[in-house]
Amino acid sequence: MTAYRYLFSPLSLGPIDLENRIVFAAHLTSYAADGLPTPQHAAYYEERARSGVGLIITEEHSTHPSDWPYEKLIHGFNPAVLDGYRLITDTVHRHGVPILAQINHNGGQASGMYSRLPVWAPSPVADPLFREVPMAVGEKEISEIITGYADVAARCIAGGFDGIELQCSHSSIVRQFLSPITNLRADEYGGVLENRVRILRDIVAAVRDAIGRDSVLGVRLCGDELLDDGIRLDEAVAVARILEADGLIDYINTSIGSATSTLFMIEASMHVPPGYSMYIPAAISTAVDLPVIGVGRFKDPLQADRALVDGHCDAVGIVRGQIADAEFVAKAKSGHTEEITLCLSCNQECVGRVGMNRWLGCVESPRTGREAEPATPRPQRSKRVLVVGAGPAGLQTAATAAARGHDVTVLERADEVGGSIRLAASVPNRAEIGDLIRNQVAACQRAGVTIRTGVTVDIAIVEQMQPDEIVIATGSEPADPLWVPEEHAVGVAHIVEVLAGTKDVTGRVVVVDDRGFHGATSVAELLAAHGCEVTIITAMMVVGQDLGITLDLENWNRRAAAAGIAQRTDLVVMGLTDDGVTALHHPSDSELTIPCDWVVLDVAPRPTDGLYREMVAAGWQPYRVGDCLAPRRAHAAVIDGTRVGSLL
Repeated sequence: MTAYRYLFSPLSLGPIDLENRIVFAAHLTSYAADGLPTPQHAAYYEERARSGVGLIITEEHSTHPSDWPYEKLIHGFNPAVLDGYRLITDTVHRHGVPILAQINHNGGQASGMYSRLPVWAPSPVADPLFREVPMAVGEKEISEIITGYADVAARCIAGGFDGIELQCSHSSIVRQFLSPITNLRADEYGGVLENRVRILRDIVAAVRDAIGRDSVLGVRLCGDELLDDGIRLDEAVAVARILEADGLIDYINTSIGSATSTLFMIEASMHVPPGYSMYIPAAISTAVDLPVIGVGRFKDPLQADRALVDGHCDAVGIVRGQIADAEFVAKAKSGHTEEITLCLSCNQECVGRVGMNRWLGCVESPRTGREAEPATPRPQRSKRVLVVGAGPAGLQTAATAAARGHDVTVLERADEVGGSIRLAASVPNRAEIGDLIRNQVAACQRAGVTIRTGVTVDIAIVEQMQPDEIVIATGSEPADPLWVPEEHAVGVAHIVEVLAGTKDVTGRVVVVDDRGFHGATSVAELLAAHGCEVTIITAMMVVGQDLGITLDLENWNRRAAAAGIAQRTDLVVMGLTDDGVTALHHPSDSELTIPCDWVVLDVAPRPTDGLYREMVAAGWQPYRVGDCLAPRRAHAAVIDGTRVGSLL
């Protein structure tokens, strides 16, 4: 028995039966090499199959040579994929889990950079991201598209997949035919909905004919493009009814947004509440009898079960939750929900890495993306390990080392653990980043780590403890840039001082964004909420430029506008006057002064490495991890901690 009413109940999708209703839905991994699936694909999916997920749906497989939107795409149209397919499916089937292949043609949401061919689309409407005007497909190309789907579907079944999912949602030529924004045709494939849905019906019929009735066939629909004059929910429901009436598909999966216009709502960050897109599967479920899969940033199994209890959907897609913890399903089913490494929805190492053409990983779980690599062998003897500092790097080191059998003690100067992450989690809408520390502390507790706070470590304490290994994780500290004079009339504070409450910032505030991430923007929101008149400036072309990587930029701009936060770009700070900040507008090579009462700095900190250097001078050989080694972001701290913890 579990605490969940429906999550672990069986569900039939056409000819297959699922043991539970948790779906590892399709998502990009960038694990392909030369257009072919790899052993890393097999190892990645196997980890989730071993945990007992109900269904796995792979990332998309391209159905035609004209479709090559990003480098590491699986070329399903290449017969050479078969060996990789069989490796994936054989590996997953060993654990009794069905696996489907998602197949797709990205259409106009692509570029010709890799294929060196024109991009195909229903109409010559340039995508807002790639800005490449596509070639409007004619009768010949439409025939090729349909045939391509059928051929790749048959190849997937030959490769051992249990069925096919047609991506007709966030990045698909099919959605582009369905959408009035991208389909401007006046022939039988354009105009009224019955014409715009024609190519989808033709593809469904061709694929069903190619794979037979013994294999599953599902369709993933966009329920709402979130664009003016785009696909609306009522049209998505109408398409679902048409497909059900045709009697050729076994289930409907759902999606929201368009991958190159409203991607920030497809892979929503922590600023968007869990279950935010449930209105889409709920409406489709009401309209059809087919099983419907819902998605929408589910962090834990209770949220997923609630979506089922409320009747929003018949199965729940949980992707980032299982990226963060491959044992998500097993822990939930066995009643160890508190041991799940909860996803942060930070998007840094999953969505962000793939968006930069790197393989998918996870901030919290360095094993993600490395499943095919052998685990580090356990040490031959247990050591006494001292870790100084209980921020993300220190805690990760401690948890990793203790899990390998070492006796680990963590000493932290502050009264609370967490370091800079604890402060980051204190700002509006960023509380979930604190799950990183909570997850690490829980892992330390399970591994038997001793954590003591309120202890300032010096060489005398270390020599008294006589550890076999010592790891310094003392973090970083604020550093004034050269343009801040020793005496200044304008108040100056660093973002950590604002968050810690050690400086009371009021009145007119200029926030200097030199690092391009959440620090400056979060503090700007916090100060605006406290009644300050806030202007945020940066030398970059966009305030918080790296928020674009994690899909936080669009919603930041909306919140900033609502809060009255002014944003000014291309400004290099030159110094302070009695009245405010002097800056150089480098495109025009002109100087200006921005009046203010306070300047808040998000600038590069310096490592707090004094203890490390003292210990080296005293003859010790300590390790350094995290900001103490080099101030970077959370993923680097976790990687450092894992690396060093595995070396001990």
